[in-house]
Order: sequence, then structure tokens, then C-alpha cells
Amino acid sequence: MDQTNKIIIAVDGYSSTGKSTLAKNLAKKLGYVYVDTGSMYRAVTLYAMRKGYIEDGKLDSDALVRDLNQIHLAFIHNPERGYSEILLNGEKVEGSIRNLEVSNQVSQVARISEVRHKLVEIQQHMADGKGIVMDGRDIGTVVFPEAELKIFLTASPETRAKRRYKEMIDDGRDISYESVLENVSQRDLMDTTRRDSPLVKASDAVEIDNSHMNVEETFNAAMKLVEKVLKNE
Repeated sequence: MDQTNKIIIAVDGYSSTGKSTLAKNLAKKLGYVYVDTGSMYRAVTLYAMRKGYIEDGKLDSDALVRDLNQIHLAFIHNPERGYSEILLNGEKVEGSIRNLEVSNQVSQVARISEVRHKLVEIQQHMADGKGIVMDGRDIGTVVFPEAELKIFLTASPETRAKRRYKEMIDDGRDISYESVLENVSQRDLMDTTRRDSPLVKASDAVEIDNSHMNVEETFNAAMKLVEKVLKNE
């Protein structure tokens, strides 16, 4: 595989479609940098929750915006996991940002224009020199509209809820499938209807519906796309 000219790979799609897993695997295979933009929004959400800016499901967006300069995000490579984990103001918060409480609030934080502009700027600086795989909701449309390969992952809400439910149960969390399905549906609605950078499939993105595909099958389908781009086919 010719990797003389490294590329930018944008992986967008709905929640719980396996974007992060696919992006991590592609980056590992290609020797590229992997960036999970969703973890950045989750970290900002965790910050807002800790500061008391989210109470009873309501966000004080003005207070959060005023604090944006106090929020510092960075990634540190974890050799045991084989990918980078996020730091919030110097603290490793990878485990803290994956619970349902953060999941229930992250979409309303991501709707704030000032938050998106700050994080997009950080994300764009990460791609200097290319050779990067980034996943999120607006990578191919806003962050890297010039990306050489754009992949859009989708799957049925029920399939995605089952995947997320299994992850949380395996992690020892007490949760019902119905609440996870409701969370998936709510996030879809908020992601696709927000005013600033809504979740949409880029016109030149290649869609992969993995409702009936496992991790390996999804990866193989994506790698075929990567190979075609690297070979300039």
C-alpha cells in the first residue's frame, strides 16, 4: 500500500455506530494519528457538570462560554490501549466522560456555537502534516471539508442502542435498554437539528450502513475505500 502521501480520513455518523472503534483501527493499521472529537465535547460537558452549569438537565450556556478560556484539552498516548486518551485541564477523564449522565447532556453542549468554534480550531491544528483519522459529527463537512476520504457510518437506532446497552452492562452499569434507546433517539434529534454544524452526510462522503456488520466487517469495508484513495483510483 502506497503511503508516500498521507491523507486525512474523516469518519462521521450517528452515535453508537462504531465511529471511534473504526477510526482507532484505521489509524493503527496505517500508522496515523487518531483523534476522537466526541471525547472533546464530552470533556467540556463534564467540566460544565462539575461547575454546576448543568442542573436538572438545563445548561447555563452563558456561564460555560465565559469559562471556555479556562478549559484546556489535550491527548496523551496510552500504549496499553494503543490510542490517545483525553486530558481535561491536565486530568485524565477518559473513564469519567463515558457514562450516561454525560451522554444525556453532551448534545446540548455541542450545540453551542462558541464551543464548536473553539474545538474545531483545536482539531484543525491537529492535522498539520496530514496522516490523521478523526471521527465525530461534522469532520467531513466543517472540520476537514478537504479530507481525501470521508466515511459516513449509519445503523438503525435499535441496533445502535443494543450495542451501547451491551457496552454499559459489560462495564457493570445498572441501566435499561429502553433508557439507552431513548438517549440514542434524543441525541439523533439534537445532532441533526442543531443550528450550528448539524449532523449531515457530506456530499462526497461514502456511506457504510453497519446495522448487520461486525467490527471486522466494517473495518474491511473502510480499508477498501482507503486503499482506493491511496492508489488514486
